[in-house]
Amino acid sequence: MSRVNNAVKNIKFSVFFYVLFLLAQFFSRKIFLENLGDEFMGLTGTLQSFLKFLNLAELGIGTAIGFSLYKPLLDKNTEKINELISLFGFLYKRIGYFIVGIGVLLSLFFPLIFGTITFSLIIVYFAFYTFLIGLCLNFFFNYHLFLLEADQKNYIITTYSQTLTLVKIILQCVAVLYYNNFYIWIALELLYSVVFSILLRKKVSKEYPWLETNKKVTSAIVKDNPILIKKIKQISVHKFGSFVTNGTDQILIFAFISVESVAFFGNYQLIFSRLIQLINTSFAGTGAGIGNLVAENNSVQIKKVFWEMMTLRFYIAGILLIILQFLVEPFISLWLGDKYILEQSVLLLFLLNMFIMQIRVPVDHFKDAYGLFQDTWAPIVQSVLNLGASIILLQYFGLAGILMGTLIAFTVIILLWRPYFLYKMGFKESVWIYWTGFLKLTASLVLAFYICQYIFDFILKTEEQNFYDLVILGIKITLVSVVIYTPIIYLFNEGFRNVSKRIFNLIRKK
Repeated sequence: MSRVNNAVKNIKFSVFFYVLFLLAQFFSRKIFLENLGDEFMGLTGTLQSFLKFLNLAELGIGTAIGFSLYKPLLDKNTEKINELISLFGFLYKRIGYFIVGIGVLLSLFFPLIFGTITFSLIIVYFAFYTFLIGLCLNFFFNYHLFLLEADQKNYIITTYSQTLTLVKIILQCVAVLYYNNFYIWIALELLYSVVFSILLRKKVSKEYPWLETNKKVTSAIVKDNPILIKKIKQISVHKFGSFVTNGTDQILIFAFISVESVAFFGNYQLIFSRLIQLINTSFAGTGAGIGNLVAENNSVQIKKVFWEMMTLRFYIAGILLIILQFLVEPFISLWLGDKYILEQSVLLLFLLNMFIMQIRVPVDHFKDAYGLFQDTWAPIVQSVLNLGASIILLQYFGLAGILMGTLIAFTVIILLWRPYFLYKMGFKESVWIYWTGFLKLTASLVLAFYICQYIFDFILKTEEQNFYDLVILGIKITLVSVVIYTPIIYLFNEGFRNVSKRIFNLIRKK
């Protein structure tokens, strides 16, 4: 099956399940906040942020293994694949033991960390160890999923993961509504992790009957993969930078503001993170497809696909930026109530960070496909900028200051440095080629944004009394955004014309 067909299959499965998942999450969030309270939801969000910190021990091994699997999968070299998965399992299990140890050590300080909350520490410990077990199952049993991802079979992971998640959310809602019990809610999180691990292992065995992992990895396998070990060390620094930028916000809010504010912030974060995840899940197979493309070493095709992906991400992120500017606040008001609406600056910063998170993806995918991880100073600078700026700015701007710190780090490293590094070390071309294309895309979006803004302010301005009114407004805004933005980006950007033709041909063949 071709890269394009695999990507299309991943998109079909991902979008279908994720729409159901999104609806279930928003519906359940309201139930959980009303019945379990802001403090409990803030507590679980904080604990999960701690676990993101522990997950740093993964050291980017998954990314390195995925990068190393593209060529063996292309060549159907099962012996090499078995060797790499064996090495992966060997390293992951040792990391799992390390995470368990650090997790237990961290939990000893919970009486100090959570001394001000009204909940019993028994609930804190039960929730933490439940989340910890779920995390460790990935290291002891689920490491085979990187083979599915590298082989562009993300739809398998999506099917199992999202189906079980939907079942879990429904059961949690029932438990909360009928029993209002924290322990049942937490126990269902554990049950989900165990069942997912069992089903995934069985599916991998069926998909790859020839897969045999060597449980006793010899030093020879480690010595035979020196480049891989070097990449792991480099990626580990990048993982740290990613965590500091994306995983410390809730910890900072808990430490400097309040645990309830974690829940308020989490409502906005849920909207934006789930939309970003929906798009990324829909395009999950493209990372592996790009890896295979780079392995073929066709320079002309590589550049062509890069700009197709850039313009497509710009288009999707631009449409979302325009729509969400007008829909987020009325949606939160109808969904949870006016008390959960944060200041306008918080929404603006969420929008900007979401946009950057989308347009960065093509650069990151091609950078990873070329194995360009040696710029280990970049994530360190990104971490220092993000954490330092966030701590300083939150003193003056509160929640908005934390997002400002993220925006500053994104601008310096993601928008400026990474494209330069990819073009110099990967494409081996002048970065001005990138900036020419980037500025054309930006100009297209700015023009479309202001035209849409004018139309919304003077034509579509309405008061949303219920969800029906909000849906109607959303449809109008979406149609106007698409009608205005599509011809502008199509006219001024060759990459969008190319990807439009590719999509049209796929639809016509179907």
